[in-house]
Amino acid sequence: MEYLHQREQLDPGGLNDWDIMKKSPEAKNIAVRRLSNAVSGKNVTIALHAARAAVSIGLLMPGHSRWRGAGSLFLGGTTCLLQARHRYGTDGSDQVATLVQGATGLARLSRSPQTQDALLWYVAMQANLSYAASGWVKLMGERWRDASALPGVMRTRTYGSEGVYRLTRRYPQTSKYVQHGVLAMECLFPLVYVAGGRLTRPFLAAAGSFHVANGFIMGLGRFMTAFPSLHPMVAYTTAPATHPAVAGRDDRAVRAAAVLLAAGVAAAAAVAVQRRGVVLEGWPASRKVVTRHGNELMYETGGREESDAPVLVFCAGLTSTSEHFSWITERFAHDSEHAVVSYARAGYAGSVRRSTAPYGLEESVDDLEDLVRAVVPRHRKVVLVGHSLGGELIRRAAARLGDRVAGLVYLDPAHPAELQRSQRQDAGAKDLRETIAHASLYLRLGTGILMSRPDWLDKLPKAYRDKVFAQYTDARLWTAGKREWEAVEREFRAFEGDIDPIAAPGLIIAAQQTVDQDPEQLLLYNELSRAHRNHGERGGIKVVEGSDHDSLLTDAMHAHKAAELMARFLGTALTEAEGTAAERAEDRAEEKKAQREGAGQ
Repeated sequence: MEYLHQREQLDPGGLNDWDIMKKSPEAKNIAVRRLSNAVSGKNVTIALHAARAAVSIGLLMPGHSRWRGAGSLFLGGTTCLLQARHRYGTDGSDQVATLVQGATGLARLSRSPQTQDALLWYVAMQANLSYAASGWVKLMGERWRDASALPGVMRTRTYGSEGVYRLTRRYPQTSKYVQHGVLAMECLFPLVYVAGGRLTRPFLAAAGSFHVANGFIMGLGRFMTAFPSLHPMVAYTTAPATHPAVAGRDDRAVRAAAVLLAAGVAAAAAVAVQRRGVVLEGWPASRKVVTRHGNELMYETGGREESDAPVLVFCAGLTSTSEHFSWITERFAHDSEHAVVSYARAGYAGSVRRSTAPYGLEESVDDLEDLVRAVVPRHRKVVLVGHSLGGELIRRAAARLGDRVAGLVYLDPAHPAELQRSQRQDAGAKDLRETIAHASLYLRLGTGILMSRPDWLDKLPKAYRDKVFAQYTDARLWTAGKREWEAVEREFRAFEGDIDPIAAPGLIIAAQQTVDQDPEQLLLYNELSRAHRNHGERGGIKVVEGSDHDSLLTDAMHAHKAAELMARFLGTALTEAEGTAAERAEDRAEEKKAQREGAGQ
């Protein structure tokens, strides 16, 4: 009825304009796109919704006809059919409704009591999973634990209620009890199966009240009808087997689910072990170096080893891999006089952190310095290249390496004052901390098998994709990232003063979306640029149009543009810097000669 009332949204420019919707993730599958194309016309879509409304009214009528099963399947099927057609407005309530309609529809059409019981058990187990997973995920969030979640939601325009928000502020202790009560109900929902069914009514009453409150306060009306449709199956399956209403109930679905769960856990463990092996193995040409902290760093080299051109040393960002630089490293390794070195920080890929001391960013700076001194021949200078957090690490390392550094290239780098001065960075810091912590925890529990393959990964060169995916589904990367981010927050929030002057020339390559969405970030980049000796000459700040923080490396077009800017920098600023240094050396020689002659006279 909503869609029929808002049918103008099907017109060009509307929220459900098919010319826009067909670009959604659901419509990428060719089969889904063809089915959706068949119903994308406005008249066909309206006719389907009218038929859905008529069938829904029929299901509200009394009766036990098998046609009710067909009607439920029709509603579930057309919901799936129209999913891509209506990208906006589909959410958890639609998914639950489809699940219940599909399972109960099949149960009504089946003549086998065993099949019917299996389907009802399926819905009941989904209900338990829905509540328990939601509760435990909430419990991981700091806002639910400290009882700030409810006031926060009530303040929003989309789901908020000014009156309820004021009540949460007036009665904070009651608000805390309500939130922790919701957490307890969801986390402990599977307890409905203990005590011979005596807990069923209290739990279902609490869950039903929760959905009714959401419906009236947050405007989630369809949640108020969708989720309680799970409850009859919970009641049916929690009743003692001796109860007359469930006499003869077939409970083998529980044992089958337990066997499938055990098989899934075993498969997840096997996949995790296999991926861990891929991660630790590295590449055929990978080597290791041990740093002063005892950490083992895995690195790879390429390019012209016999050349005297500076060696490019790449330092990756937070929860990132050295393979993120692959478009750029391959460009310089194959089409320039430069050699390249890329490595994984301690804890990433095949690198191992042996240090037992509390972690600080200076440890990673020490490791980078030790790597350069051990791997790069003494007669060759280095150009340090860092992305994101890697940019801050190379800045600090440059001061340690002194005249061995020919230049620095920052790729959308971090700035030590960004958490203090950028509202966008500060607001995102807490969410990033929780995301990394959750990923580290869940992957340690073996859930890597459930992790979907991100779109950006398939934009990397093909030879690197599987290795990067293995790293991203391995807990080691996220555990190392968690350790690093804690240090970043601690040190960046304590940063005072200005960035120390840097003798080597520097180039900052910024992503357009970074500077467009956060003007303060551009000011920070200007400060970083002015700290370099060549500020205002050939280095400075360059912006890659259309790129964002990640696609600057992962998208071939943006990465090649960045490589081109780097090549210009290497060919001009560094040459000029060497020339200037030579001129200064000649001037000093002339000055000393004049002094000697004056002394002789």
